[in-house]
Amino acid sequence: MPQAPILDRMPRTRSSQAVPIANHRPRPPGPLLLLLEGRAPLEYFSMLAAYPWLRRLPRGDGHPVMVFPGLGANDATTWPLRGFLRRLGYVTQAWGQGFNAGPRVGVLDRCAADIRELADRTGQRVSLLGWSLGGIYAREMAKELPDHVRCVITLGTPFTGHPRATNAWRFFELVSGQTSQDPTLIAQLREPPPVPTTSIYSRTDGIVAWRCSVNEPSPLAENIEVHASHVGMGLNPLALYAIADRLAQTPGAWKPFEPTGARRWFFRTRPDVTTS
Repeated sequence: MPQAPILDRMPRTRSSQAVPIANHRPRPPGPLLLLLEGRAPLEYFSMLAAYPWLRRLPRGDGHPVMVFPGLGANDATTWPLRGFLRRLGYVTQAWGQGFNAGPRVGVLDRCAADIRELADRTGQRVSLLGWSLGGIYAREMAKELPDHVRCVITLGTPFTGHPRATNAWRFFELVSGQTSQDPTLIAQLREPPPVPTTSIYSRTDGIVAWRCSVNEPSPLAENIEVHASHVGMGLNPLALYAIADRLAQTPGAWKPFEPTGARRWFFRTRPDVTTS
């Protein structure tokens, strides 16, 4: 039976749910990695420079892709990414709910309604692509609507590990009015969606500790490491390449990402640590 997204169905407040998480010490990225987030604009220009290479990627099959922005961001931040996917032949849809201020009541209900409408309108299942916190929405929607979702791709999304192993947890609590330390919620987020799921992450992420973005081994889950910042990951040419490759998978014949030739120098698919 589809699983209702706990984020929207069980609203939390900071005061009533501030439960400590035992046996896991928060380790957010250090000051140097946080400082390196300033390279994000360079990733945008590198995307432009890599356009002749990116345009050679296989054309998509025209299925719909819904894109979710990160915490404190809106659809303007995913506009280049959606434009890239449209040029490959996909039908893209923004989340259309303004700035992402966290999973307030009604947010995921609107997401679910939009996914159903997009699937009905196109006659195809929808791929969900989420950047940072947006990836949490993508994963939860896939759990609730597995018959409507083709695959999930997340970019620097903290779905496992300690909830404060990021440099954005204070901002999350401030704008959402919710706690970042709810054991029930954390357990729910760690559960993988029942559809092909790809986590794209970076060890040089200055916002989210990379171990928080690693899927446990599974026939339908994988991890792809790229060299990218957190803020610029959705503009990074390597991340775009991986996204295009994953979206081009034939439904029902999904296989893990296997870079070949020189591409092996740019991608890693087998993290040398577990998330437990």
